[in-house]
Amino acid sequence: MKRTDQTSPSTSPPPSGADPRRARRRSGRLLLKLVALALIAGGLLYKLRFAAIGVTTHTVGRASVEAEVMGTGTLEARLKTTISPKIQGRLREVLVDQNDTVTTGQLLARLDDAELKEQVAVAEAALNAANATVERVRAEEARAQAVLKLAQLDFARAEDLRRADVAAQADFDKAVESIRVAEAELQRALAAITEADQQRVTASKNLAYHQARLADTELRSPWEALVVRRDRDPGEVVVPGSSILRLISTNELWLSAWVDETAMGRVTTGQTAQVVFRSDPETRHAGTVARLGREADRETREFLVDVRVDELPLRWAVGQRGEVYIHTAREESVVAVPRGFLVWRDGRAGAFVEVRGRAQWRALETGLQGRRMLEIQQGLEAGEVVLRPVPGSRMPLRDGQRVKPAA
Repeated sequence: MKRTDQTSPSTSPPPSGADPRRARRRSGRLLLKLVALALIAGGLLYKLRFAAIGVTTHTVGRASVEAEVMGTGTLEARLKTTISPKIQGRLREVLVDQNDTVTTGQLLARLDDAELKEQVAVAEAALNAANATVERVRAEEARAQAVLKLAQLDFARAEDLRRADVAAQADFDKAVESIRVAEAELQRALAAITEADQQRVTASKNLAYHQARLADTELRSPWEALVVRRDRDPGEVVVPGSSILRLISTNELWLSAWVDETAMGRVTTGQTAQVVFRSDPETRHAGTVARLGREADRETREFLVDVRVDELPLRWAVGQRGEVYIHTAREESVVAVPRGFLVWRDGRAGAFVEVRGRAQWRALETGLQGRRMLEIQQGLEAGEVVLRPVPGSRMPLRDGQRVKPAA
């Protein structure tokens, strides 16, 4: 019997990538991810578009609006001076220190004066010698006057005798010679007096010069002042112009503030102001505009305004920084909102107003602008509620956005 080999059909599994069940599972997972992403996107869209966001509200009312010009500067004294020597020398003692109050003419410091005292003594001796010389030559003048008078009497007698042909010509000539000699002696005495007087004047001026130099070793206060700085100690050699002490008058202190030149037309002397020192930012000090600068800085385009501070803080220092707010205009009982609620769109000022639980942007016409409040001339009425996002929110307000007031 003839045998025939029969081959059964192939039963090997298909490749894994072709497994329908695995493909279905992978498709299901992908679908779930897509659905999850769609739900997240829908939630975000709902939150952005339809969910109410927290806002800060303000009810519009009437208030006073005060326009201000702001500047930054430093506290300065109107009167200030540097105590420095007129001559070079070694500083012997400094009699005051920082924060000391001094009076007019009070001795503040002294230089070593031993050498100058010797020079004064020498100059005094020279003056005394000149005075003695003047006395001596004046005595010689008196003697010359007496000799001349005697010669004149002898000449008169000789002349009378010659006319009477009693005296000889030789006696007359001798009398003439005597009077000429006496006159010459008098002229010499007068010249000696002039020379002695000049020497005395020179000696007197020399003494005054050395006395002035001796006086320059004592440094005194020019007026009542406060010592704000001490720059030298005893033993140091100082030269003219070098600072030993710095004084200020506490009668008038002001904040010298730099203000933008665009405000120049609105600032005048006598306007009230408020000063805030950075050392105490929570306290405001009343002030008055005392002086305006007449030269603007060519780089920053600012000019100086000196604001007198009525009452200084308990602790202050010349040169400390501060801000000044100058009151330039004021409107009473006008419709006003805080500046923070203002929103600009396409170059126009506006604000979001609450209308039936939603935000609605409205264009406004503004008037006087204060540091905190802003006058609204058109666009808002008293009693309406303006909105802005709560601090820290990253979601801006949009027209039609549902809102809820923050707690």
